[in-house]
Amino acid sequence: MKALKFMKVPFVFGLFLILVSFTQAQKEHERIDNSIRVLRSFADMKESIPHELLAHYNGIVIIPHMLNAGLAIGAKHGRGIALVKLPNGDWSDPVFVELIGGSFGFQIGVQSVDLVLVFRHKGALDRVKNGDFTIGGDVSVAAGPVGRNSTAGTDYKADAEIYSYSRSRGLFAGISINGSNLGIDKEADANYYGPNVAARDIFDIPHSPTMAVLNLKKTLKYMSE
Repeated sequence: MKALKFMKVPFVFGLFLILVSFTQAQKEHERIDNSIRVLRSFADMKESIPHELLAHYNGIVIIPHMLNAGLAIGAKHGRGIALVKLPNGDWSDPVFVELIGGSFGFQIGVQSVDLVLVFRHKGALDRVKNGDFTIGGDVSVAAGPVGRNSTAGTDYKADAEIYSYSRSRGLFAGISINGSNLGIDKEADANYYGPNVAARDIFDIPHSPTMAVLNLKKTLKYMSE
């Protein structure tokens, strides 16, 4: 009987670790699901992200429910995902990222903003693989053109390194992200992919065939066609 009791201890402990890991990964699943909802909500709006922009540009960051708050000194904080295009034109698996920023000037109040950043070159996001970078400092950012089929006045191959789109309360909203820092959320990556998977590997090699990731890639493909 004593031997049986000792055998139960590692089994119960192992089950506990599995449950903890599953609970942690659920947060990352929710982040992916929220990102899908952000993309679909943008696609359903008249002033959508032009599909040609997504077709020609090579990286994207989606930050659902970013907190934008201020009282004289502003603060921005949000957690989201980043994807780059692979050599075959498909999108990579998502890398979990965190955006932190601040600003000065008169401002008051708190709002939740859905933020999408479209990157001209995936090389800019390669910098995130190795640490982090400052938006507007290391790379240029501009408000993106809108309209699903709009190409007027915009050369997608020659303008800003990053185009920024933000939405608050169902409407497009202007927001400055210059000076914000974009970095890897290493804890979230470890929860979702395992402790020994680096952001570089996630960008370069598909790791997760989960339904959430497949739906995310399907949504991006639809928006770029």
